[in-house]
Amino acid sequence: MSGRGSSYDVVLVGGGIMSATLGVLLRRVQPDWSILVLERLDGLGLESSSAWNNAGTGHAGLCEFNYTPLGAGGSIDVSGAIAVNEQFQLSRQLWARLVEEGTLGDPAGFIRSVPHFGFGHGAAGVEHLRLRHEALRGHPLFGGLEFTRDRQVMAEWLPLMFGGRPGGGDVAVCRTRGGTDVDYGVLTRRLFAALARDGVEVRSGHEVRSLSRDDRSWRLRVRDLAGARDYGVRGSFVFLGAGGGTLPLLQSAGVPETKGYGGFPISGRFLRTDRPELVARHHAKVYSHAEPGAPSLSVPHLDTRVVDGRAYLMFGPFAAFSPRFLKRGRLTDLPRSVTRRNAGTLVGAARDNLGLLRYLVGQLTQTESGRLRALRRFVPDARPEDWEVVTAGQRVQVVKRVAGRGSIAGFGTEVVTSAHGGLAALLGASPGASASVAIMLDVLERGFPDRLPGWRPALRTLVPAYGTPLADRPELLAEITGRSAAALGLEDGAAG
Repeated sequence: MSGRGSSYDVVLVGGGIMSATLGVLLRRVQPDWSILVLERLDGLGLESSSAWNNAGTGHAGLCEFNYTPLGAGGSIDVSGAIAVNEQFQLSRQLWARLVEEGTLGDPAGFIRSVPHFGFGHGAAGVEHLRLRHEALRGHPLFGGLEFTRDRQVMAEWLPLMFGGRPGGGDVAVCRTRGGTDVDYGVLTRRLFAALARDGVEVRSGHEVRSLSRDDRSWRLRVRDLAGARDYGVRGSFVFLGAGGGTLPLLQSAGVPETKGYGGFPISGRFLRTDRPELVARHHAKVYSHAEPGAPSLSVPHLDTRVVDGRAYLMFGPFAAFSPRFLKRGRLTDLPRSVTRRNAGTLVGAARDNLGLLRYLVGQLTQTESGRLRALRRFVPDARPEDWEVVTAGQRVQVVKRVAGRGSIAGFGTEVVTSAHGGLAALLGASPGASASVAIMLDVLERGFPDRLPGWRPALRTLVPAYGTPLADRPELLAEITGRSAAALGLEDGAAG
């Protein structure tokens, strides 16, 4: 491949958890390659990977209703929960291995045990939670699930939510003690620090303005924001992990695989508190279910968060709108992304997702008292003076046209590769950071199919269960989760 200087073997665009993870994997399997990282902000892990811009759950399907949708006749589909749990196990394995090697420092700085709960209210919500528990409790990945409708037990588990809750109303909770809280911002910066020590060139304050292909490699036009100058870089392989900035770069490159894609930005707001008397009464991440007719992205949750060593509670989300594709993006991002190729897709998305649009309009007109009413479903005695509104990260819901189904929005996380070769990009938002290792292994598989057989032994040293579904190997699952729990300082046997 190419040499050093203005040409690199690999260029990673975006200074978030995805690029950091891919850099670590590539450095291990191909240590002689030159790697350049380009991040437009003046620091790393400050956009979607920032602790305040994602849920930090370590999504493992332990409590999220949207991963176990109800079907006709009361059937429940648990395949989504199993798949995302398998993905998070891969992330845990990589982090644990790097901690064992001394690469990431004290893991308490980025991960800690926090129980995860499902919270059902109303007859339909409680029944959904009960069916979810019945379907998952015997599965190897979900051992230890505990379901209760006993108010006294709920008050012991979740004193802030149930300690003084008035009687009446149908409620239930399901607990998994092996959940986690992850600060992906800290984790991202530690991964990049390790890469820099290992010879990877990391440039913050450098924005990729355009991308094009010639016969030999990809050409990137980069702006040094501090020096206000443009320069060129070549990459034999380019990964676009720039969050909302990825789609415009694919459009500038004319990548045919995304010619009909559009992007619709949605931001979120949360209520946050650091009042010690409240934080002390809630050590949990509690997910409930969406209201009838509301999209899955509206699922409310009350989370313990530990950021920079300080504990907080966050409740939300409350949807908001900005035309920016990044939290620190430009107001022109959305209009500039509309082209003659994707205009029909975007119009179709508006037509086919009227429920989502109605939800957004309702959220945009929601008052402070409306947000407080939503919070009081979780914290009945919540006082407005104890909570502040904060804006979370910006997410671009990618919209594409699927044959026979019209335009769809929010299809999750998708890896896109170019037929030209040497280019991979990540689009979408969820489950995102929690599945970073699984997603980047997919990038390696699709971007380097000829090299992958030779790389597998080194990858399995980092990620022992790579290529082996743990759901089918309960003894291996117990061994690996026990080892990762010990390395990461988590409760013994924590699964997510």
